[in-house]
Amino acid sequence: MSIESVETGSIYYDPYDYEIDRDPHPVWRRMREEAPVYWNERYEFFALSRFQDVWDAYHDTATFSSSHGVELERLDRPVEQPMMIFMDPPEHDRLRALVSKAFTPGRVRRLEESITALVDEYLDPFRGTSGFDFVRDFGALLPPVVIGELLGVPAADRDLFRTWNDQLLHREEGQTEPGEEAAEAGRAMFLYTLEMIAERRRRPREDLITALTRAEVQDAGGVRTLTEDEVVFFVLLLAGAGVETVARLLSWTAVVLARNPDQRALLAADPSLVPGAIEELLRFEAPSPVNGRWTTRPVEVQGVTIPAESKVLLLNGSANRDPREFADPDRFDVRRSIGRHITFGFGAHFCLGAALARMEGRLALAGTLRRFPVWEIDESELVPVHTSTVRGFSSVPVHLA
Repeated sequence: MSIESVETGSIYYDPYDYEIDRDPHPVWRRMREEAPVYWNERYEFFALSRFQDVWDAYHDTATFSSSHGVELERLDRPVEQPMMIFMDPPEHDRLRALVSKAFTPGRVRRLEESITALVDEYLDPFRGTSGFDFVRDFGALLPPVVIGELLGVPAADRDLFRTWNDQLLHREEGQTEPGEEAAEAGRAMFLYTLEMIAERRRRPREDLITALTRAEVQDAGGVRTLTEDEVVFFVLLLAGAGVETVARLLSWTAVVLARNPDQRALLAADPSLVPGAIEELLRFEAPSPVNGRWTTRPVEVQGVTIPAESKVLLLNGSANRDPREFADPDRFDVRRSIGRHITFGFGAHFCLGAALARMEGRLALAGTLRRFPVWEIDESELVPVHTSTVRGFSSVPVHLA
């Protein structure tokens, strides 16, 4: 089947369109049923929307390459940064083995006490008040402190990474390239990280940045230490992924539970349901619902041949609502038994920080419900985040009884 024959007339999906991004589920639903291999002529990309197709593509790194990045606006050219997320096996696997040591179950569990204390610190001041901004006063503050502690970022500077990352990812409507503010944020993050690395070389500490400066990797030339750029981009990857997606998960937590008060009441009455509720939140509104790939060779999906050197969007957010995988997928159900979802990707690029993100979500939700079992939102007050890969809110005012 040719590209022309998969053009879909009245179906139009555009990740840069604010109106579509506000609620993409109706168009994703049509794409799954009518155009599971969708072609967008304006931006010249394919999109896969069904669960099994997305799942298979994540596992086929030889065909669906990460070498051109994950953002649509960058997919037409290779990424030159030595960042693990932009590599394919086997290079990717050698570097991933180093960073995976930071996210061992034991290391993640050791953060639980400090995360619990942070939840208490952020939420206790709002007891007895009429409300607060769930993201600006809590959800956006927690992740940078947690990932900063893991990396060894000074406490006073941890929120800088959140601010810089927000600026890096933001896109104005119709904008396909980062603006000057994004470029400046990228430069600031890079220079700040270089300074931290230099300081660790002078004064090593018990943190991940120090561990990275000492790490050795095996390549064709033998055993070597990481280059300065490799250490910098490891830090930037962990800081960005560890902050942005968790903040958006927490924003969806406040919004989805306000929209589904019956499900929130179940959680308030039975806290043992909270871990499953986090999985359902991740499935229902994936914080990172769109991930780009670059095809290295022709591949046939659903009877459509996607040519080599094509831009392809893997729609996690759509796949997680596919009725072929989930019964009644548009219903939010905290008691749902979920065998698998694709919010954290899968295969070689499965999110390294998934266990930490789940823990932050679980502790944040449990701490919220203990204090505030009921809240309301005014939809007109929500401030969405606009990027080509991430969905959620930068401001969610919650009104307390």
